[in-house]
Amino acid sequence: DIGPEDTTGSLYFNHLFPLGVEAILESVDLIKEDRAPKTIQSEDGATYEPPCDDRVAEIDWGKPGQDVYNLVRGCDPQPGAYSFLNGEKVRFYGARLLKESVSEAPGTVSGLDADGMRIAVNGGRILVTKCRAQTGGKVQAAEFASEKDLKTSDRFQMSGGTD
Repeated sequence: DIGPEDTTGSLYFNHLFPLGVEAILESVDLIKEDRAPKTIQSEDGATYEPPCDDRVAEIDWGKPGQDVYNLVRGCDPQPGAYSFLNGEKVRFYGARLLKESVSEAPGTVSGLDADGMRIAVNGGRILVTKCRAQTGGKVQAAEFASEKDLKTSDRFQMSGGTD
């Protein structure tokens, strides 16, 4: 099962990778015993899913909060869902959805503390614990906010300058 707090990284490292190791060990045993099934895979309906990249990682603040949260989880740890602040691309990681009443427009920073950065979304807030600016690595959201002199009421936008 995929839990409400799972990210692409937690699914891979905690579930898929261990299953893959088990499957490889089982396959090696079957090959050694000459019992490996030889099944030709049909090409009908086969598709290729490219890696997640910036073509799908930009946050649309007009979408429901659950959708924004799911995008951040789906792009964590790589490439990181992103938005723009003062023209600079900022990526978000380690998010939680807080379903609470908000008055700020989606994309608006509504709180900053040691836990992270709260950003208004439709239907609540997301709490972001780590960020990455265009240059440098991932840092705690509080450190990012301090480095960028971020304030509540600052607003993230899409690349075209829209909300």
